[in-house]
Amino acid sequence: MAHRQVLEPNAGHPITIEPTKGRVQVRVNGELVADTTAALELREATIPAVQYIPIADVLQDRLTRTDTSTYCPFKGDASYYSVTTSSGDTVDDVIWTYEQPYPAVAAIAGHVAFYPDKADISVSPQ
Repeated sequence: MAHRQVLEPNAGHPITIEPTKGRVQVRVNGELVADTTAALELREATIPAVQYIPIADVLQDRLTRTDTSTYCPFKGDASYYSVTTSSGDTVDDVIWTYEQPYPAVAAIAGHVAFYPDKADISVSPQ
């Protein structure tokens, strides 16, 4: 395996992780698949903020791990999941997770994120 570059957040590429203020709900094809008040908001450089949701707050029986994987030099290896709704519709690779994130973003371990173009992610005040 080729050596992969590992980068630390810095002034040119900042990453912050803070508790989300409010309740995060995620719907896939209109069906509620995640609901939490314990999400983390990750802000990375100029990328839009991402809600990371504890896996325990996701309907895990709707998830199927896929063979898709990606690498981020700031966060590590990402694994992906598809979601199957109660009507049997499957949305491929809608979720990603860093199961063993790099130390700078260790707080997102045990959390998943949803692609906003494949799921409806809402944050409402508590």
